[in-house]
Amino acid sequence: MIFAASFLLCAILPALAKDITVTENLQLALENAEAGDSLLLSAGTYAGPLLLLKPVKIIGGPGVIIKGNGSGNVITVKSLGVTLSGLTITGSGLLLETQDSGVFLSKKATGAIVEDNRISNNLIGVYIWGANDAIVRRNIIRGRQDMRVNERGNGVQIWNAPGAIVEDNDIQFGRDGIFVTTSKNNIFRRNILHDVRFAVHYMYTNKSKVVDNISRGNDIGYAIMFSTHVDMIGNQSINDKERGILFNYANRIKVLNNRVTGGPEKCIFIYNSNRNIIQGNLFSGCDIGVQFTAGSEKNDITGNAFVENKTQVKYVGTRWLEWSKDGRGNYWSDNAAFDMDGDGIADSIYWPNDLTDQILWRYPSAKLLVNSPAVQVLKWAQSAFPALHPGGVVDSAPLMKIPKNMSFE
Repeated sequence: MIFAASFLLCAILPALAKDITVTENLQLALENAEAGDSLLLSAGTYAGPLLLLKPVKIIGGPGVIIKGNGSGNVITVKSLGVTLSGLTITGSGLLLETQDSGVFLSKKATGAIVEDNRISNNLIGVYIWGANDAIVRRNIIRGRQDMRVNERGNGVQIWNAPGAIVEDNDIQFGRDGIFVTTSKNNIFRRNILHDVRFAVHYMYTNKSKVVDNISRGNDIGYAIMFSTHVDMIGNQSINDKERGILFNYANRIKVLNNRVTGGPEKCIFIYNSNRNIIQGNLFSGCDIGVQFTAGSEKNDITGNAFVENKTQVKYVGTRWLEWSKDGRGNYWSDNAAFDMDGDGIADSIYWPNDLTDQILWRYPSAKLLVNSPAVQVLKWAQSAFPALHPGGVVDSAPLMKIPKNMSFE
């Protein structure tokens, strides 16, 4: 019945809708508008906060500014079918406990569209608070810089909003670029996220997609925590500082054809995460290519390229972890091997972390002995007698070349 009513409303509104030119007192114009009307704003500054209780469109253009009074939200939407387009939105409050936002989409804001706006100098840029099927696209969002990071809000924040799509936005400053918690069936794609803490931050969110985004110069690129069935495809982490990709209790994640370059401390960090598929990714120029820890099991890590990382793999454990499948492993730039039969697979097994590596991780002061004859003899003995290995990562079919479908430029 609800679907039928919504369908009927959408069919009727276009026939009744009017275009209304607004030059002042936007809140009064909203109160006088009918459902389906488009309010066309002339250039100027309009006072907020605004409350939208009807399915209307607010359409701006160059020089159209909606300015809050520094308290609460600038625009609060409590109706389905609302569109906000072409506006500069600024001047929210600064209280995290009340989630002050430039645009606040409440649970009633089903199908809201926030597009082609400049949303700047607010605590939170856009907050999708329980609104189903909301779309946030092609916006320029600039967060606060005059506050400590933990006091700032996020560019786009999502709570329990199935079907939300966040795409083609440019998000800078604030705390996290896109933060989502307790949600499902969300899509984040083609966003550019820079100068924030986490570019994309997942908490308790399932069955979602993160596709073709660019994280640049952030503390962490993509953090997937306490979530399942997330597809991470074609994303880039460029010059992020601490982690390109971080998994924490993340299960059944598909990590396909992503690129981490430019030297974070760890290209990818995997903590207590299981049954993930990590294939076709480029991990390059990091202090550690992948750190693997805390009981992570049954992960498929094949077809990746580990290029010029200072340490390719950091894993301290006694279990054997096989990183090849069906006769195909990964490419390792430091693997000095031969391919006598020309099948593209190295003739010898590759151990990216041997016993000496594990000793150095446990006892960093032992680095003083790394070039000593004893350590060199130990390394030779392990290569000659594999039974001396205490466990760890092994690639039984290392690739001789970077996969062709993985550009490295």
